[in-house]
Amino acid sequence: MSNAPTEQQDDLQTPRPRSSVMRRFLAGHQSPLSILILAVFVGVFAGLLCTFFDLAIDWVVDQRNLWVSEHDGVSFFTIVAVVITSALLSAFGFFLVKAVAPEASGSGIPEIEGALDGVRPVRWWRVIPVKFFGGVGAIGAGLVLGREGPSVQMGASVGRMMRDIFRLKDEESQHTLVASGAAAGLAAAFNAPLAGIMFVVEEMRPQFKYNLISVKAVMIASIMATITYRSLMGQGAMIPLPADYEVPLVALLLFLVLGLVFGGIGVCFNQLVVMTMDKFEQIHQNKLSRFVGLGAIIGASFGLMVMVLPSLSGEGVALIPEATEGKLAIATLVLLFLARTVTTLICFGSGAPGGVFAPMLALGTLFGTTFGMISMHLFPNMAITPGMFAIAGMGALFAATVRAPITGILLVIELTHKYELILPLLITTLGATMTAQALGGKPLYSQLLQRTLAKQKAKEETQEQTAQ
Repeated sequence: MSNAPTEQQDDLQTPRPRSSVMRRFLAGHQSPLSILILAVFVGVFAGLLCTFFDLAIDWVVDQRNLWVSEHDGVSFFTIVAVVITSALLSAFGFFLVKAVAPEASGSGIPEIEGALDGVRPVRWWRVIPVKFFGGVGAIGAGLVLGREGPSVQMGASVGRMMRDIFRLKDEESQHTLVASGAAAGLAAAFNAPLAGIMFVVEEMRPQFKYNLISVKAVMIASIMATITYRSLMGQGAMIPLPADYEVPLVALLLFLVLGLVFGGIGVCFNQLVVMTMDKFEQIHQNKLSRFVGLGAIIGASFGLMVMVLPSLSGEGVALIPEATEGKLAIATLVLLFLARTVTTLICFGSGAPGGVFAPMLALGTLFGTTFGMISMHLFPNMAITPGMFAIAGMGALFAATVRAPITGILLVIELTHKYELILPLLITTLGATMTAQALGGKPLYSQLLQRTLAKQKAKEETQEQTAQ
């Protein structure tokens, strides 16, 4: 009689590594529980990644400011040094995008929407490092870009990475984890868990597959990412505004008017984004040297602005408290709005690895404050302040461009902690969304995804013709 142990006994005697046990459990149990467990990991890792992304950008900016202050402030020497370093940082980000991961260009959100729809790949092994270091370079150089786009794409890439690590085979798991990572990325970028959840459910509604498991996974990932972010960065509002706003009911009509105006602005802004992207492609012609050279020129230009005109550089979040407090004259607000619209279009349209949420929030604040100050002059007896309209404007421009009004409302409230402005925000974002729809405008990220797919199809047809 043989003394050889059976295969089952051998399995019991030989302990397996924990990672292997976890992988085999999750791969063999395509159950709701396994997906929800992985959503926890996705949220934590996406939260860590996006938080460190924030810290890395802040470190670059702080080091530049510290160096300038230690060398006698603004002078010819410090201006030249900052211009050169900004050019190098920006060129580095542009190089990584063009040479390593072209899908990391821009915000990356259209790529994730395409991935959820099954028409775009998620190559996390190259997107994550390119988006991280390229985004640090471009945003740290002073370009008018937001951190949320890279955070969403990196978060979604973490979701796909988890799916690959644990070798889940079904498409449903991949879809759910990618969507969960996208929500976690936005939640960590803005310290806004509700906005992260609603962004996936509302903005990505054409691609997101609704079911109890996918919604729960998105919620879990967003919660875990926010907990991770707050553990490292604190729990305060990202845009603290000290004033309390009590909006008189008679003034609500003004918020509707503001929303109607923003609807038209949002449609024009989306069209200008696409036109700017097309123009930049005509300039660099998809050649590496031209693309990187263009990045260096843009970086040098915004490095100069950092030193000479700082209000026209960066994501613009620092402008929001100043504008809401009514410290700027109407003429200054109008000039800043127009100038930052141009700089936002240049930076985002160039293909740099960065988002547009934060710059849009700044633009909405500037125009909203302008509208509020004009309204105060027209209706001096009405108990209104510019800050009310500034905060409403933040949500209105977001709603008009992205066409996600509920996400815009939640995002603004979570950023500012101004819960008393829910009603004005509802009215303003509703007016902006309805006007944009009536004018025939399309959501920004849907337009960009369609543009990417059209270019992809044209490239495939060219390759087929060449092969024949």
